[in-house]
Amino acid sequence: MKQLSLDNLRTFVSVIEQGGYAKAGEWLGRSQPAISLQIKKLEAQLDRKLFTKVGQRHLPSSDGNWLYPKAKEMLEMNDAIFRSLTPAPLSGRLRLGIPNEFASTLLPGLIGEFSKRYPDVSLEVTSALSRDLLHPAQREQFDLILALVNPKEETKGELVLEDDVVWVGDPARPLATDSISLVLAPDGCMYRSRVIEQLKQQTRAWKITYTNADLSGLVAAIQQGLGVTALARSSLPQNLTPLNHPLLPRLGKVNICLFNQDTQHPVISKTLSEFITSRLKASA
Repeated sequence: MKQLSLDNLRTFVSVIEQGGYAKAGEWLGRSQPAISLQIKKLEAQLDRKLFTKVGQRHLPSSDGNWLYPKAKEMLEMNDAIFRSLTPAPLSGRLRLGIPNEFASTLLPGLIGEFSKRYPDVSLEVTSALSRDLLHPAQREQFDLILALVNPKEETKGELVLEDDVVWVGDPARPLATDSISLVLAPDGCMYRSRVIEQLKQQTRAWKITYTNADLSGLVAAIQQGLGVTALARSSLPQNLTPLNHPLLPRLGKVNICLFNQDTQHPVISKTLSEFITSRLKASA
């Protein structure tokens, strides 16, 4: 008897619903090659071509459109079985604090999947600089905090990932050699401090051309040619790439940590922590 892989079916459905292999990978926390391999395995088992490539997009074929509602039905039945057998569904309110850049790149897929699995959990998300999230006057407003911590700094947080801080820019725009133009978050941002600290140790001229606390604002400035910035590698948006240029000094490492402060709903916080940890490590 042949048996379909529910994991491959879930990937197939995600590609259709998310609009492509890359977005399905973000949603499921997997790389694009892993998504492609799962689709190929499903196509080989069914001996049917499920997608047709049109330009850069993967659109469902006639067989793919036929399979889609049946795959959804199988997945919904699978999920319903597990929901029915869960002794105590998670419910309650969770206040999450997260850095701006991760709110833009990590949250969309993660929150969608988490909310689908735990519909009775209400998430309140605040994005801000790590310094502000961890400030004694602010941190009690959150049950769970994801924050950046300097590697040499002592912390009570749980280390999720030791990540590289990398220069980020638009590869279509060459780096100016006379003066390095920077687009950065405001004072208090760890990336800003790291960049300025390293550039002050060399003689190359530099200037800050644009400041914005929001990642989308920085991305827009970079794409308009206003300069380059720095981010943790795991927080890179898809439309930007790391830069490796002799004029740009190394920026070292940063620790990405979770601070679980929730005493009212510890199971909810632990579950969301596991979601975040899994997604971050998959993107590293």
